[in-house]
Amino acid sequence: MIEVLSIKKTYNVQEVANILGIYKGTIKNYERKKIFPKPKRNPINRYRFYTEEDIAVLKRILIKGK
Repeated sequence: MIEVLSIKKTYNVQEVANILGIYKGTIKNYERKKIFPKPKRNPINRYRFYTEEDIAVLKRILIKGK
């Protein structure tokens, strides 16, 4: 039996900011204010990273707030 590993594309905070059309500082500020959920972090360098599912959640939060 062959096991297939799925590798998901991940995005850094700047890429997510560009996708959402906001500043990366806004993302960090919304995380501090608990508007956005805490992101996953790379265990080695502690950088934030996001999946496409995470970005969809952030988009829904932004749309809901308008």
